[in-house]
Amino acid sequence: MASKSRRSARGTGRGTTARPRDRTARSKPKTTRTRTGGVPTRRRALRRRWGVLVGLVSLLVLGYVLMFTPLLGVNTVRVEGADHVSTARIRDKAGVQQDTPLLRVDTAAVQGRVATLPQLSGVEVSRSWPSTIVVSVTERAAVAAVEVDQGFRLVDRHGVAYRTVDDKPADLPVVLPSGAAAKDQRLETVVGVLAELPTQLRKRVATASADSAHAVRFTLGDDTEVIWGDAARSKRKARVLAALLTREGQVYDVSSPELPTVR
Repeated sequence: MASKSRRSARGTGRGTTARPRDRTARSKPKTTRTRTGGVPTRRRALRRRWGVLVGLVSLLVLGYVLMFTPLLGVNTVRVEGADHVSTARIRDKAGVQQDTPLLRVDTAAVQGRVATLPQLSGVEVSRSWPSTIVVSVTERAAVAAVEVDQGFRLVDRHGVAYRTVDDKPADLPVVLPSGAAAKDQRLETVVGVLAELPTQLRKRVATASADSAHAVRFTLGDDTEVIWGDAARSKRKARVLAALLTREGQVYDVSSPELPTVR
């Protein structure tokens, strides 16, 4: 009986001490995984660093190609919006050298050079990848002509004389007196009024003059006279005049549009 008890006790002792060994054995793989898990982490960190380095080098190479090589250089200068001004003249004024890297073209400087052409009222310059500079221009529109020794000088709505032609253009009124100075305030007032007239009404004006900035007059093609006054309320005066012209008369006074007269 005693030996059985000792064997039973030994058996019980082995069983009792086996469980801690099993826990230790099971915990070892976890420690191993924790240690070996650091290697992929370091590799990922190295890969990220290499990726950043490669990205920076790529950006530097791309920047060099864009800024210092003709690979993406200017191949064409395209002019848009030019009808009366030679596109060759505009390109010459633009002064953009062939194969200049597109990013190094100073578009503001190009715009400034082209804008010196008196026939233009507006200029915009832009890049069109991969190799084109676009010059978009707005030409001045004539609202009147002034007779000079060389022919007729075209004048826009701001009083800017920008072009001389041999013959009087059709449908443009002539501003009197002949040879009116481009900087004359009276000329600016007259063309400002003419610019406000509806196109069909302006075509009927043969001559326009102003004794002062407050005394603008028109002569229509049938020799009737229009007393306009100053440039104030020009759109209202134009509507009143259009209504008055349906009545017989030789002089139409719209200087005071609230009290127009016909005589």
